[in-house]
Amino acid sequence: MKSIYSDIATLMLELEAELRRLDLWEPEPPSASALASTEPFCVDTLTLPQWLQFVFLPRMSQMVEVETPLPQACGIAPMAEEFFRGSDLKVAGLTRKLEEIDARLAKG
Repeated sequence: MKSIYSDIATLMLELEAELRRLDLWEPEPPSASALASTEPFCVDTLTLPQWLQFVFLPRMSQMVEVETPLPQACGIAPMAEEFFRGSDLKVAGLTRKLEEIDARLAKG
């Protein structure tokens, strides 16, 4: 059976590729104060793509690298669907990737 860490590492790379494909990847990080938000998904200081790039991907990558216990649920796909509702961006691939991440974490 393939390790969850290997699966999540692959999904993180694919998520980054989707963000880049959609031109949502930012060259510069937000301010330290924006990253220090205590709100879920940093909704008060970051966009969802920024949160994915600067909070979610680094945290998950670090957890995978040292093989610490991963969350059993994330629920990021519904957040993305809501965030991109009404957008002209073709985000089906991005939301599908987030659904895969949610499902893999739930599977354990």
